[in-house]
Amino acid sequence: MKRGLLVTGASGFIGGHVVRAALARGDTVWAWSRDARQARRRLPAEVRVVEVLAEIPETETIDAIVNLAGAPVIGPPWTRARRQLLIDSRVKTTAAVLAWCAARSRRPAVLVSASAIGFYGPAGDNWLDEGSPPQPVFQSQLCLAREAAADAAVPLGIRAVNLRIGLVLGADGGIFTRLALPAKLGLAARIGDGRQWMSWIHIDDLVRIVEHAIENDALQGPVNAVAPAPARQGEFQRALTRALHRPLWMWIPGAALRVALGEMAELLVQSQRVTPRRLLEAGFIFRHASLAGALDELVRPARS
Repeated sequence: MKRGLLVTGASGFIGGHVVRAALARGDTVWAWSRDARQARRRLPAEVRVVEVLAEIPETETIDAIVNLAGAPVIGPPWTRARRQLLIDSRVKTTAAVLAWCAARSRRPAVLVSASAIGFYGPAGDNWLDEGSPPQPVFQSQLCLAREAAADAAVPLGIRAVNLRIGLVLGADGGIFTRLALPAKLGLAARIGDGRQWMSWIHIDDLVRIVEHAIENDALQGPVNAVAPAPARQGEFQRALTRALHRPLWMWIPGAALRVALGEMAELLVQSQRVTPRRLLEAGFIFRHASLAGALDELVRPARS
């Protein structure tokens, strides 16, 4: 059945894929953006872009919201000002969306909001599922704030799903393009001892998880959006260079990254071995469960 869908962060990497899949499904897609002109340049013409949520007519039915807005975590150092920006870009956007929902006579049924596996903080070789606790580090506190803001949907009668998203692999953005370019140039590197876990997800499966979260009325609260087979960083780089037919010989000391990036380096040198327990229990079937298969699918166009 055709739906009305509101997407925040629609012009980003993940948002673009969500929007295109929704349009292909026949949904009516609205995008809320601070810069409507830029969003219209990036998004398909069928998307209805607004800078103010009140521009969406009361007569338009919005059945679901996909909340992806937020400044990139990987970027400038986490100064006090940067940390506040990261929090505000997530919490204030979510609060504004829910304030708009509260004022509507017919509210959306579900809010699917992007969190991250950073919720768990570094955990070594321990397996992490949706019941694992956060830690007293900034990446955990950032995710806690975002999820708390999204959970405010529940008193409004809106089902809230917090997707704790891993490293997203896609040919047109995300972590894959940052890793693939140096690998193509023969500059792929092992970081530290290379044994830290990388919990990843193919973009196609992530879009399917968003759809699954919208459609499955029994799903609410935290959901780990990761493939079921995380890989160690060294294994990941070996699989990537093997798929690209390139060497792997470089090594970057973890201490050097900590000096250069500060606390943000923990995203690269610490482990998060995450399992998608709730998705597996709900019967979700991953199309890209194998890292080698996912990477081969992504690099195949480049090789050809």
